[in-house]
Amino acid sequence: MTARPNGPTWPAERLTEARAVLADVAHHSDPLIRLACGVLIRHGETADEREAAQRLLVVVDARRPVQRAQREDAGRVRS
Repeated sequence: MTARPNGPTWPAERLTEARAVLADVAHHSDPLIRLACGVLIRHGETADEREAAQRLLVVVDARRPVQRAQREDAGRVRS
Protein backbone atom coordinates (compact mmCIF):
# COMPACT_ATOMS: atom_id res chain seq x y z
CA MET A 1 0.00 0.00 0.00
CA THR A 2 1.37 3.39 -0.90
CA ALA A 3 1.05 6.37 1.35
CA ARG A 4 -1.11 9.21 0.17
CA PRO A 5 0.78 12.44 -0.39
CA ASN A 6 0.09 15.09 2.19
CA GLY A 7 -0.36 18.76 1.57
CA PRO A 8 -1.38 20.81 -1.43
CA THR A 9 2.08 20.80 -3.05
CA TRP A 10 2.06 17.32 -4.58
CA PRO A 11 0.06 18.22 -7.73
CA ALA A 12 2.45 21.07 -8.47
CA GLU A 13 5.39 18.75 -7.89
CA ARG A 14 4.01 16.18 -10.35
CA LEU A 15 3.50 18.89 -12.96
CA THR A 16 7.06 20.11 -12.41
CA GLU A 17 8.40 16.57 -12.83
CA ALA A 18 6.34 16.04 -16.00
CA ARG A 19 7.63 19.29 -17.46
CA ALA A 20 11.22 18.32 -16.62
CA VAL A 21 10.80 14.98 -18.42
CA LEU A 22 9.48 16.67 -21.53
CA ALA A 23 12.15 19.36 -21.42
CA ASP A 24 14.80 16.62 -21.63
CA VAL A 25 12.83 14.12 -23.70
CA ALA A 26 15.90 12.69 -25.45
CA HIS A 27 17.16 11.25 -22.16
CA HIS A 28 13.96 9.55 -21.00
CA SER A 29 12.21 6.32 -21.91
CA ASP A 30 9.06 6.29 -24.00
CA PRO A 31 6.90 4.98 -21.12
CA LEU A 32 8.06 7.84 -18.90
CA ILE A 33 7.43 10.34 -21.69
CA ARG A 34 3.93 8.91 -22.17
CA LEU A 35 3.26 9.24 -18.45
CA ALA A 36 4.49 12.84 -18.40
CA CYS A 37 2.38 13.67 -21.45
CA GLY A 38 -0.67 12.17 -19.78
CA VAL A 39 -0.14 14.31 -16.69
CA LEU A 40 0.18 17.48 -18.74
CA ILE A 41 -2.73 16.61 -21.05
CA ARG A 42 -5.00 16.25 -18.03
CA HIS A 43 -3.54 18.83 -15.67
CA GLY A 44 -1.52 21.32 -17.74
CA GLU A 45 -2.06 24.95 -16.82
CA THR A 46 -2.65 26.31 -20.32
CA ALA A 47 -4.32 25.05 -23.47
CA ASP A 48 -0.99 25.39 -25.31
CA GLU A 49 0.76 23.18 -22.78
CA ARG A 50 -1.97 20.52 -22.99
CA GLU A 51 -1.97 20.61 -26.80
CA ALA A 52 1.84 20.35 -27.02
CA ALA A 53 1.78 17.33 -24.72
CA GLN A 54 -0.93 15.74 -26.88
CA ARG A 55 1.14 16.30 -30.04
CA LEU A 56 4.24 14.83 -28.42
CA LEU A 57 2.26 11.79 -27.32
CA VAL A 58 1.16 11.22 -30.92
CA VAL A 59 4.79 11.38 -32.07
CA VAL A 60 6.01 9.00 -29.37
CA ASP A 61 3.20 6.55 -30.11
CA ALA A 62 4.03 6.70 -33.82
CA ARG A 63 7.56 5.48 -33.05
CA ARG A 64 6.28 2.20 -31.59
CA PRO A 65 6.54 -0.75 -33.95
CA VAL A 66 3.08 -1.72 -35.21
CA GLN A 67 3.03 -5.23 -33.73
CA ARG A 68 4.16 -4.02 -30.31
CA ALA A 69 1.55 -1.26 -30.35
CA GLN A 70 -1.15 -3.78 -31.22
CA ARG A 71 -0.08 -6.06 -28.34
CA GLU A 72 -0.06 -3.16 -25.88
CA ASP A 73 -3.42 -1.87 -27.10
CA ALA A 74 -4.95 -5.36 -26.92
CA GLY A 75 -3.67 -5.66 -23.34
CA ARG A 76 -5.40 -2.43 -22.40
CA VAL A 77 -8.71 -3.66 -23.77
CA ARG A 78 -8.59 -6.86 -21.73
CA SER A 79 -7.79 -5.14 -18.45
